[in-house]
Amino acid sequence: MNRVLSFLLKGLVAVLPLGLTVYLIYWLLATGESLAKPVVLWLLPHSIYFPGLGLAFSLGMLILVGFLVNLYGIRYLVTLSQNIFERIPLVKSIYGAFKDMMMVFNLSEKKEMKSVVSLEWNGAQVIGFVTGEKTGERLFGDQDLVGVYVPLSYQIGGITLYISRERLTELDIGVEEAMRLALTAGIQADANKEENKN
Repeated sequence: MNRVLSFLLKGLVAVLPLGLTVYLIYWLLATGESLAKPVVLWLLPHSIYFPGLGLAFSLGMLILVGFLVNLYGIRYLVTLSQNIFERIPLVKSIYGAFKDMMMVFNLSEKKEMKSVVSLEWNGAQVIGFVTGEKTGERLFGDQDLVGVYVPLSYQIGGITLYISRERLTELDIGVEEAMRLALTAGIQADANKEENKN
């Protein structure tokens, strides 16, 4: 019975991540299509519409918004709206959570991401990402403090520490792999070692 249960759990571990990933992609595509469909039908005749046109419209709108955000006037309006959202009591918590989530997913693409580092925290080594060298200089002057983002395992979000450069040890590891290790508490790396032993 224990052997059957073990096979069942192994099968679940193999299938569940793949199934959830495929379902999430499907859900995102279907949601984009259903949200944009009324707008597309309002702009175009029903005879021209075909499934997938709403999704293409959604992607086009996202690209357009991404382009517009780079313009000075639009960037100012976005910053203004962010400041307003961050002052409303309940809304700021929800908005902050989504903003942190997007930062985590986009972390490896950030140009200011210089390196993966470890830092000592209460006698332990913690993985962090150098994100704010210039911000550290601006805020703390000549103290040589560096902004380091430390993600929290099994959560969306993390904390930013401004810490002395001398206390940082650069790690020879990519940002994507380090983020995966940090978010999964290193379980994936340990699981791979166990499989290689067997």
